[in-house]
Amino acid sequence: MNKTKFLTISLLLISAATFGQANVKFIDTGSVKNQFDYLITKSYKYKDFKNVKTTWLYKIKANVADSLTASKKEILSSYKTINSQKRTIDSLKLTLNSSGDTITNLNSQIESISFIGIQFKKETFKTIMLSIIGVLAALLLLFITKFKSSNSITTQTKLNLKEVEDEYEDHRKRALEREQKVMRRLQDELNKQKKD
Repeated sequence: MNKTKFLTISLLLISAATFGQANVKFIDTGSVKNQFDYLITKSYKYKDFKNVKTTWLYKIKANVADSLTASKKEILSSYKTINSQKRTIDSLKLTLNSSGDTITNLNSQIESISFIGIQFKKETFKTIMLSIIGVLAALLLLFITKFKSSNSITTQTKLNLKEVEDEYEDHRKRALEREQKVMRRLQDELNKQKKD
């Protein structure tokens, strides 16, 4: 009887353990690692093997596939974002280079002056213009000096000419008077000789 009791109790325990394992539900939440750990701990051992319910294997296979699909989608989305950002960065680099060229051109235009189709640096242009103004001022002073000199010479020459004209007029008058005197004397002499 003891044997039958023992057998019945052991049968009840085995069936309870089997029934208890059949009622254990597989977890769907958590990471894949946690799901594998749960699968390994909740599967029952038979000699050197672990017996796992096939429904649990299919479930974990589906979960792994879903995780891989989600990861692939996330990776593809990340690649798209990276490529979009790379294109934006390339576009911004081109814009930056273009802006840099524009700034260089503007700085060049600010630092230089175009005169008669020739580009001069501002300092060079200022030096040239100041030199030209200096030369023109010097020439103006020279011409003013020459004009004053010529004007004073002309004025002096006019005065000298007037003096010479006055002297000539005086000389002519004296010469005329002498001539008239000489003519009168001659006439007087002629008249005297006629009387004599």
